[in-house]
Amino acid sequence: MSVNKEIKRVSTAMLQAMKDRKEKISMLTSYDYSMAKMVDSAGVDVILIGDSAANVFAGYETTLPITLDNMIYHAAAVARGTERAMVLADLPFGSYQGSANEAYNAAVRMMKESGAHALKLEGGLEIIENIRKIISGGIPVCGHLGLTPQSINKFGNFGVRAKEEQEAAKLIEDALALQEAGCFAIVLEKIPAALAKTVTEKLAIPTIGIGAGADCDGQVLVINDMLGMNADFKPKFMRHFANLHEQITTAVSNYVAEVKAVQYPNTEEQY
Repeated sequence: MSVNKEIKRVSTAMLQAMKDRKEKISMLTSYDYSMAKMVDSAGVDVILIGDSAANVFAGYETTLPITLDNMIYHAAAVARGTERAMVLADLPFGSYQGSANEAYNAAVRMMKESGAHALKLEGGLEIIENIRKIISGGIPVCGHLGLTPQSINKFGNFGVRAKEEQEAAKLIEDALALQEAGCFAIVLEKIPAALAKTVTEKLAIPTIGIGAGADCDGQVLVINDMLGMNADFKPKFMRHFANLHEQITTAVSNYVAEVKAVQYPNTEEQY
């Protein structure tokens, strides 16, 4: 879409400046044009096209089935709906964990075909060379540590990560390595708030928390969850900012009833 030149696009430099002046960063997911347009106009700083689309959009149990082509499709739709927010896209499982060249090729495809401004990858030292390769090509990368959903089969559950000293130390080591490799930010998912605070204080780059407490430099939630569209999903960190499940089902029920009662359309709603 054409960009209003009076609106300044959120950049990696702007996110860094927000951390430096202690202004919190807001991030939400979106997966389609219409939602992205609303989220962008509401003032969110970063719109994440999460591989959570596999769950909330496609109905899979995990994020693993979604493909690079799927993610490019969703990211392109979101990019067309935004003017101000940074568009941050996940690289999906299997597209970047192999060789550095494979990771770079997947990253280039995402950037060229979707119009995203930056990419998010899960993992630390295990994929650090792949991240370096992507960043060396001029592509901004946001890291993701803690509960990394693409590794759910290794973890065995969606519980809190890094509660034990050894895993917490590894997370700090990974975070510092991601920063050194050139990542512009790191998402910290479902880790103890005290650990997230420590990591945030150790890093010069911003941290974005989800289930990681209030001391991160910003917060991210899945849009469907925070809008209350998934009524039965409410982990401890989740706040429903609306109850769209009830509103939508009520609206649809009213529509069905009025169609069947021949109350819709009325004479003023036809040509």
